[in-house]
Amino acid sequence: MSRVETFKKKQPIVSIILAVVFTLILISTSITFYLYPWPSNEQVAYTDKQNPILFQQTLLDNEASIIDDVLYLPFEFVKQYIDESISYDESSQSIIITTSQKVIQMPTNQLEYFINDEPLSLEFPVLLDDTNNLLIPIKTIEMLYPFKISLLDSGIVYIQQEGDIILPAFVKSEQREHDLKLRQQPDIAAPYVATIMSDEMVYIEGEDQAYYLVRKEDGVAGYVQKQVVTLQKPIELDLAFEQEPKFNPPISWPINLTWEPVYSRTPDPSTLPLLPGVNVVSPTWFELKNGEGDVSNLATKEYMEWAKNRGYHVWALFSNDFSPEKTHEAFSTFETREKIIKQLLAYSEMYGVDGINIDIENVNLEDGPLVTQFVKEAAPYFHQAGLIVSMDVTFISESARWSKFYEREKLAEVVDYMMVMAYDEHWGSSPKAGSVASLPWVERNLQRLLDVVPAEQVVLGIPLYTRLWIEQETDEGNIEVSSKALTMDTVDKWIADRQLEPIFDEASGQNFVEYRDEANKTTYKIWLEDSVSLTKRVQLMHKYGLAGVATWARTFANENAWLSIEESIKHIKPANELE
Repeated sequence: MSRVETFKKKQPIVSIILAVVFTLILISTSITFYLYPWPSNEQVAYTDKQNPILFQQTLLDNEASIIDDVLYLPFEFVKQYIDESISYDESSQSIIITTSQKVIQMPTNQLEYFINDEPLSLEFPVLLDDTNNLLIPIKTIEMLYPFKISLLDSGIVYIQQEGDIILPAFVKSEQREHDLKLRQQPDIAAPYVATIMSDEMVYIEGEDQAYYLVRKEDGVAGYVQKQVVTLQKPIELDLAFEQEPKFNPPISWPINLTWEPVYSRTPDPSTLPLLPGVNVVSPTWFELKNGEGDVSNLATKEYMEWAKNRGYHVWALFSNDFSPEKTHEAFSTFETREKIIKQLLAYSEMYGVDGINIDIENVNLEDGPLVTQFVKEAAPYFHQAGLIVSMDVTFISESARWSKFYEREKLAEVVDYMMVMAYDEHWGSSPKAGSVASLPWVERNLQRLLDVVPAEQVVLGIPLYTRLWIEQETDEGNIEVSSKALTMDTVDKWIADRQLEPIFDEASGQNFVEYRDEANKTTYKIWLEDSVSLTKRVQLMHKYGLAGVATWARTFANENAWLSIEESIKHIKPANELE
């Protein structure tokens, strides 16, 4: 009886021990499985697309198309990743591509295309399909850009660029089967997308701790442990692509340009003064006449002969007439832009000018890209004709029509020089009297501009005019402010007639005069442009390594102005004196 009772008492103890042992085994197994996971044998698809695009080691959402055995890339992909400046002109149903010296027009669904208006033949056309998708054949892309495009066995379209660094590796022999699986994540328990074989060539595209991200010849990629492969020497991709030579402006540093305002007729050259130090004159000859793209012309061969006899370069100015309406209409289509360009080329050849100065102002913000497109299409034609291309811009500001529409960074990639009109800090109808361009204001804004435009392209605009500010007290006790622009000689006479003595104004960095007419309750103020201010402005050119200076305008200057600028250009101060 006692034995039976003893046995019954031991049974629960044994059960408890077995349960504990089982639990420990389960915990141990779980820990082991967690610390040493079993290799996954689950295979998943690398992509669900038929012809995905592989670019810069990334499989993109974009997809290529194969039509009649010809491989095409979507226009949107080319614009986003290869050439952001490529554009589509709806009016002519053409793709437009610009380079330093070429404008390439590719009408859709045609085997004829044009380089600088010269017809050529394509093997395969640019397509505009039934759903209005633009497709570009890869042979066209490889012809125009330094890229190699391959259709791989997996259906992946692999795009490589000149200069890409390729890191090959060989798969080692005698590897375990699960180590030869390319996994979605750097984890042996992750699903795999493909397998590799011993001695197979793969390409390293990244690493994550103990794993490499490798890509097979067919474009499929995944993670394998580093110990599985042997790295080889890196290879730089050389496509032997012939780069187009950059246009080299045929002019010596520094530029000393002055604008010649021509409003109704070009001045008689016999009446023009000497311009000591000036090496470029820019007459305002050409102007957009209407939205159809007609260009008016005020040039004369007599002026050209005068300029050449004096050794001046002539950069004829083309203006949009400061008309936002004309600009929008004329710049909206490839046809009208080309019409403008061809007229400017014809005029340039007719008169023998050396360059074109593009002056586009007062433009609606949304039309800024149209201005950029016009300049991008004009510059190659002008360069092909040997013409220097410059463009006038304002300082960066919040004014939509007078500043924000300029895509300065993109424009700087196209033009040879960018003239910054560094004046009108206080404009003619300003509600407050002040300097046309105080020195601190100029330098501060110049620094902002140099963040987006290379200094060696920037030509600093210098005002040769000044404003006589009139502050008139009204009977109500208010002050009415008005002004008028004066030439340097007129200012000198005005000061002499009133026997005034200029004083130096620290805030503006200029000489200043003020005159009070008590009888009329009027105060007159002038911030002077003279040898003091002109010297300081030219020294900014030296301080920031700019391409030169440009003065507005020749008609405001006196002889001393030219001599001051010439002397300042020749005299480069030590760096500590330029602060």
